[in-house]
Amino acid sequence: MRTPDPQLEEFRRFAGVLADAAASAIEPYFRAPLAVEDKGVGRYDPVTEADRAAERAMRALIREHFPEHGILGEEDEAVAARSPYTWVLDPIDGTRAFITGIPLWGTLIALNDGTGPILGVMNQPFTGERYEGTVTHAWRNGEPIRTRGCTSLAQARVMCTSPYLFDTPALRAAFDAVAAEAQLVRFGGDCYAYCMVASGFVDVVIEAGLKPYDTQAIIPIVDGAGGRMSTWDGESAQHGGAVIACGDPVLHARLVERRARCAPPSSCRGRPRRASSSSSSTATTPTRRRSRPWAGGSRRPSRKASWWCSRRRRP
Repeated sequence: MRTPDPQLEEFRRFAGVLADAAASAIEPYFRAPLAVEDKGVGRYDPVTEADRAAERAMRALIREHFPEHGILGEEDEAVAARSPYTWVLDPIDGTRAFITGIPLWGTLIALNDGTGPILGVMNQPFTGERYEGTVTHAWRNGEPIRTRGCTSLAQARVMCTSPYLFDTPALRAAFDAVAAEAQLVRFGGDCYAYCMVASGFVDVVIEAGLKPYDTQAIIPIVDGAGGRMSTWDGESAQHGGAVIACGDPVLHARLVERRARCAPPSSCRGRPRRASSSSSSTATTPTRRRSRPWAGGSRRPSRKASWWCSRRRRP
């Protein structure tokens, strides 16, 4: 569904209202004594009262102004939509940064029209920054932003929140192969790193294990600023999974193509596909590629395989 521009602008203004409400709920807790719980989902997964208070505030406003819209949030149950639209909320993306006093967290707000996210906001109230995107345009505090041109990985600035996101030997070897060729690599950043891609300060963000509420607000910001964001195998990143965001579409295409040569893992996709009858045999039959770093197998990639994926026909 394509949203008319006047209606999209109305939704953009409302997303700003949501961001303000979340900020008011969050700010009293930042760099203050704070109880932290572990949700117990995989590796340490913290949540705070600031997360919950911010999401409650946003949900209340959506129910008041757009009761027919769906809601998908990190901290509470999903609300089914009675229209094409669903708000996708992450009240604090980067809770680990939040509880350690590092201002690289942000509130993520997306609007999905049933085909994908058409609007995204990343709000950082402590630094006073608000990034917005509508797929074709992106702004920082109301001023247009653009990605920078960088077609060579050797000249690229690469970021990732944490190397621990790559929790299998295959995923870690895949990231290491890219990092070995980059101009520089920095860790930390969470949602803030993607906004630095949109602003032209970072060229590539590579991560894995993301959820829809981690990615949907970011996609319109990166794409609207002139970049590209997808899963490692070039699919839509709206369902999460293993994702790559690049400021330069040429570099993005080259990295995705290189992943394809190395048999990308099934974990690239946030939502599994239904296998067709014609492809079921190939999906279950092991191949020699399963030992390469971009494969989804459990065997540890050899050094030779890692070198092949990082150096063969270098873009």
